[in-house]
Amino acid sequence: MKSASFLSSLLGGLTLLAAPAALADLTTSKPLFESRVASARTASSPGGATVLRQEIITALDAFIVDGWVDAQESSYLSTKVSSTSFLTGLESAAKKYLFDFHELNDAEDYEAPLSLAPVAATPAQLFGASGPLASSSRIKEGSIPAGAGVANQVTLTNVYTWVFGSSYDRQTYFEPVNVEELIARLKARTYSGTPSTAEVNGALAWLAQIYNTGNRIYVADWRSEGRGGPGESAGFVVAVVGANREFVRMLEVLTWAE
Repeated sequence: MKSASFLSSLLGGLTLLAAPAALADLTTSKPLFESRVASARTASSPGGATVLRQEIITALDAFIVDGWVDAQESSYLSTKVSSTSFLTGLESAAKKYLFDFHELNDAEDYEAPLSLAPVAATPAQLFGASGPLASSSRIKEGSIPAGAGVANQVTLTNVYTWVFGSSYDRQTYFEPVNVEELIARLKARTYSGTPSTAEVNGALAWLAQIYNTGNRIYVADWRSEGRGGPGESAGFVVAVVGANREFVRMLEVLTWAE
């Protein structure tokens, strides 16, 4: 995952101001993106003339080398997602990633007032099974008032960092994932051990209650001091967003701690 540095201040108990330490330069990111797409369209590329999902991911990485998509870059990508000629030759999974990436990284400077709070039930109760995944998880969910904004990159990163209350070594950065990638994350070893199939299936079903309405699934890695042990710790957080982009459910998993 990429990292970004933001200036944050607390307003009204929740609102944070996000400003990247250094914005990417379109004069650099645009030609790199276009060259990678051109390479992906060549007959010798992994997909031949068809641009595969992983190839568009690699191409879009050009815009987040500094962890932030600025307004010029977002505007440029708007021309691509609306261009029939550009979209021709992209496999459906590559198109979806392009659309998801552009929607998430809309270059807004301020986060929407997303109110995340712990849920009443324990992770084990929500998953319908106890074990390493449940014991290594923290869960919060909440919504943005209608008309007050949407769950985009700045909203998810800032509110997650503040509300989950950890001191992170680097800013988290959310990226779109598909269901298969989500399952792989949930199945991986946690701080407490390898999750059981029942836990994974339960967590997936619980998250799907939200992402099935819009298929918006995002994952960010994190690294911190003082979480889960006396030294450093690390893990990932899943954010699933509803169809109107106002309701958000987050599942944070601790995978390692000193």
